[in-house]
Amino acid sequence: MDYSIKRRVTSAVQVGQVLVGGGAPVVVQSMTNTDTVDVVGTAVQCAELARAGSELVRITVNTPEAATAVPKIREHLDRMPVDVPLIGDFHYNGHRLLLDNPACAEALAKYRINPGNVGFGRKKDEQFAQMIELACRYDKPVRIGVNWGSLDQDLLARMMDENAKRADPLDSVDMMRAAMVASALESAAKAEELGLPGDRIILSCKVSGVQDLIAIYRDLSAQSGYALHLGLTEAGMGSKGIVASTAAMAVLLQEGIGDTIRVSLTPEPGGKRTQEVIVAQEMLQTMGLRAFTPMVTACPGCGRTTSTFFQELAQTIQNHVREKMPQWRAEYDGAENMTLAVMGCIVNGPGESKHANIGISLPGTGEVPAAPVFEDGVKTVTLRGDNIAAEFTAIVDNYVARTYKRKNASAS
Repeated sequence: MDYSIKRRVTSAVQVGQVLVGGGAPVVVQSMTNTDTVDVVGTAVQCAELARAGSELVRITVNTPEAATAVPKIREHLDRMPVDVPLIGDFHYNGHRLLLDNPACAEALAKYRINPGNVGFGRKKDEQFAQMIELACRYDKPVRIGVNWGSLDQDLLARMMDENAKRADPLDSVDMMRAAMVASALESAAKAEELGLPGDRIILSCKVSGVQDLIAIYRDLSAQSGYALHLGLTEAGMGSKGIVASTAAMAVLLQEGIGDTIRVSLTPEPGGKRTQEVIVAQEMLQTMGLRAFTPMVTACPGCGRTTSTFFQELAQTIQNHVREKMPQWRAEYDGAENMTLAVMGCIVNGPGESKHANIGISLPGTGEVPAAPVFEDGVKTVTLRGDNIAAEFTAIVDNYVARTYKRKNASAS
């Protein structure tokens, strides 16, 4: 796999046991949508997200009851055991919640502060300072997360006044983008003045427009060396949210911008929160930035493939490797880099199958009912009959056991 994308060098920020920035791999994170007061429900969802691959999990801390629940959630996770770092998401009253609940302040691995919602009027600077002082006291990193839906109105008014006096004033879109960047950088500068080191600060500027996100992060990257969190806020549901998030973040990641990402999908009714984690992983893996689980290449189908069997087999294999990956990760080195191909006819099937570590070329409509299997480019067997799915799955499992080095092999 080609890891040739040149990453922008940023400050390295330690968040619990996870390193963000400083050349470390791009980190995947997610956020719960449970009521934080529901200790068991929130702990269960945190565990589900972590097991799906979320390396950081953010939880809402909005009331005294939620703040009291945080250390209990941490205790539940530690007993599972799930050691994923928890991030506290604070708005309006974070200074008071952290001050009144030291166990919460200690249990969280990072605080998220929105400079547009940290306080209003004369209290804004005071309450921001209290949040930073508490972060320093408990030695916690902070994400200063600007959001275009809650942009600091005082800063925006000031910049609009300055813009009106320019010979060539910015239009409203460019003005909004500039204000987002200014809010993040000015807040970071204030945090450093208050004693929070630059390597304890992560910045984000969340918007809902693809072109806005790209333009803002290019400016933010050019003007600072802070670690950056990428995410298209309120991306939407289903394919729209996936496409928009990928279109925006892939451009920035290709330019080396971004140290941690979240795909903010609205879950389908009854859908799993973990879907956004899988999308983030697949984005990074298909770009060659990281490897999480074996990926399955499958043909789209055409008039030669009127049977749906190859589609069903591709789905079965993808589900199988995702389910097996936690075990493989614990037992073997490198299984996540394995590639698989499930092809539907003889046109491209054998060729594509040979390019994968393991590939199968199923017969198309009217073709001989035989499915050759290739391992590392060499045909090893031809499968026939009603048990192709089970037999191919067994071949995949055997390939992993035979090919990848066991992690405890040196100790035996």
